[in-house]
Amino acid sequence: MKILVTGGGGFLGQALCRGLRARGHHVVSYNRGLYPELEAIGVDQVQGDLARRDGVIAAAEGCVAVFHNAAKAGAWGDYQGYHDANVLGTDNVIAACRVHGIGKLVYTSTPSVTHRATHPVEGGTADTVPYGEDLKAPYAQTKLIAEKAVLAANSSTLATVALRPRLIWGVGDNQLLPRLVERAEAGRLRFVGGGRNRIDTTYVDNAAQAHFDAFDHLAVGSACAGKAYFISNGEPREMRDIVNGLLAAAGAPTVHGSLPFGAAYAIGAACEGLWPLLGLKGEPPMTRFLAEQLATTHWYDMGPAQRDFGYVPRVGIDEGLTRLKADWTSRRTLTSS
Repeated sequence: MKILVTGGGGFLGQALCRGLRARGHHVVSYNRGLYPELEAIGVDQVQGDLARRDGVIAAAEGCVAVFHNAAKAGAWGDYQGYHDANVLGTDNVIAACRVHGIGKLVYTSTPSVTHRATHPVEGGTADTVPYGEDLKAPYAQTKLIAEKAVLAANSSTLATVALRPRLIWGVGDNQLLPRLVERAEAGRLRFVGGGRNRIDTTYVDNAAQAHFDAFDHLAVGSACAGKAYFISNGEPREMRDIVNGLLAAAGAPTVHGSLPFGAAYAIGAACEGLWPLLGLKGEPPMTRFLAEQLATTHWYDMGPAQRDFGYVPRVGIDEGLTRLKADWTSRRTLTSS
């Protein structure tokens, strides 16, 4: 099949492209840039902006399915930029499906669409956890709008499904772990509220597998059509165990210091006021939304995903950390040689 993957150059995007190519599919990736890693595995690349409808429609020509993975992510930034990428971009993907008669749309959403201030989730499903309120981050706000649009687009000609992978990590991550390592080595990393809150995470291969499982089962009228699902490893652990496990795998100092939630929230509020006032660049070290996320328990029930499309995580956290350690050891060896 000819399949379009948006954001194929990203962390999860590359895993999706690799997996689809390994399954024998003709893959087209729509990216802002061009990636030698995708070229090396035979992925056709189309460079463009998700906010340009004509570009998205042109990239989808001849495709029978779309994995809409691209998004603007982050804890800070101008709302319009997030809206253009996440809301307008998703509307354009849906339009492309309709123009070309594409029958399957697998959408990468986020658990952040259900965020509620310091409200713990323990064993939640999409049926029991409602959409969030008072979302203080434009990423969560715009992803919520986009997910609703994808699910509303499910019809008698287009089957859609939204997957919400929780905190993706693993070999090939060039965002989350490098930033954790940088801050840990600089002594600027602290837990919020003690780090004893239990959270779910998702090894990248499992996140990709969930997309493939959903794709295989997705069809008009199928059990997963028009629905959203939380995705994770199904192994909730304390925040401090997850973070220190990742840091140890990368050979970085582990973290033991903590900041009370109230203090972190106040710092986040102050940063949100100072950054635009002073014209500061980059993301602030803390925001109110980030403080809430870091201090709150979030773990989910994989039962619905297993029931409706057979998702079972194949790589456990310990095995993932072993793979990650081997990868970082190999990187350091190459860098030092």
